[in-house]
Formats: sequence, structure tokens, C-alpha cells
Amino acid sequence: MHSSETTLGRLCLVPAPLDFMCESQVPLSHVMPMHTLEVASQLSHWVCENAKSTRALLKRIDAVCPLKTPIQLQTLVELPRLVHKKGDHAAGVDTSSLLGPALAGHDLGLVSEAGMPAVADPGSSLVRAAHDAGIDVLPLVGPSSLLLALSASGLNGQQFAFVGYLPQDSAARNQRIHALEKHALTTGETQIFIETPHRNQALWQALVSHLQPNTRLCRSSNLSLPNMQIVSRRVGVWRKNPGELDKHTPVVFAFGP
Repeated sequence: MHSSETTLGRLCLVPAPLDFMCESQVPLSHVMPMHTLEVASQLSHWVCENAKSTRALLKRIDAVCPLKTPIQLQTLVELPRLVHKKGDHAAGVDTSSLLGPALAGHDLGLVSEAGMPAVADPGSSLVRAAHDAGIDVLPLVGPSSLLLALSASGLNGQQFAFVGYLPQDSAARNQRIHALEKHALTTGETQIFIETPHRNQALWQALVSHLQPNTRLCRSSNLSLPNMQIVSRRVGVWRKNPGELDKHTPVVFAFGP
């Protein structure tokens, strides 16, 4: 419990650019509004997916908006490893203990390695704990690969679902593809999913092979970067020239009627 005399800090959800582990970096001004950078520059306490990548992001922010607190004096606490492996809610991890700075009156930042924290990335358990503790949650504007891919896909943007990762086992993966396609064709709902980059090609081959020819399939890579590629075609067209996917590049996949 916090003292009634203490003004609570906020939990600020700070987006990160989508160029994590990419060969080149996009200027922050191209993907994050100045207000987001200004708020982030004033924070001194962070909960993060990875401390090393967060320090690298803070260095980039400092070049645009000088940090209130030097990087070496910032407090960075990583989310529990179990959250990374199983997801916030499946892991059943209580992250409320990480809210100490906000309970003491300091704004607290939540950041992942790329994109919006707590969306296809760890952190939602901390957001839930903040709500339960009466701490205001402030989502800041920035890139989200899922929404960028959806908006550029030509698929149904009024009804869609992010289904995470498909099974690695080929038989189970093919069964899951058929089930998702049946649901998409019945409801009109776009199905969005991702994969670890080194397994992208195997997933891509399964999609092109097992989806129906008239199903529309979109793949989006290097989103927000100069070499961004977004291609949306009927599966029957993809089969004529499916191409290959780079094993190092993150891709967002989506399909629907």
C-alpha cells in the first residue's frame, strides 16, 4: 500500500523503433513524435525487456532530447525471464514489485526491444498491476509493426486477430494454418502472426503450400526502414513465385479473404 500523501508517478509505455538488430537504423524523428522523445528523456526509472538495448535506445534519445538523468545513473530493471519464455499471463508472474518507483512518486518507463511494449511483446502484466495499484498508464505514440502491416495489407482492418506464433512442428503448424484459414473465411477476420526470423522460410513455405489459392496472403518486413517491403497477393499468385525470406529479418504475416 502507498501513503495517501504520496503523489503516484505514471507508468509510461515508451515505444522503440523497429530497427532492433537491423543493419541500419532509422532516425528517431522519422518514427517517434517529439513529445514521445521528450517524455522519455525525463524518465530515470525503467522496466525493460533488455537493459543493454534500452541503454542503446536512451543514447539515441539523448542525441535528440538531452536526458534529464545520465544513462549511467538511470535505474533499469529487466522483466522476469519467465515472462519472456511463456508470456506475461501464461507465466503467472507477479510484476507488481517492479512498480516501486511509481508508488514512490516517480514516472516509470516500460520499454521493449522494438515497437510498443505489451503488444506482441512482454509487459502487459506490469500494465495490469499498475491499474490495480491506481497508477495512471500513459501510452506514448510510436511504431507498432502489427498495425503498420495490417494497414498496408489490404486485408480487413475492421476485424482482425493477432494469434502470436504458430507451432514449430510441421504437422501441428499445418493443422493450425487450416483452422485459422477456416475461421478467417467464415468470419472475414484477418489473421496476423509472427515467427522467429530463422524459421520464417519454413513458415512461408507452409503458408504458400497449404492455404487456398484465393486466400490473400501478405508479408511485411523491415517496417518503417528504407528497405521496407510489403507485398499482398492471392496465394495462387504467390505459388508462381514465392521467393525466399532472409533468416535475419523480422516479418509480420497476415492472411484473410
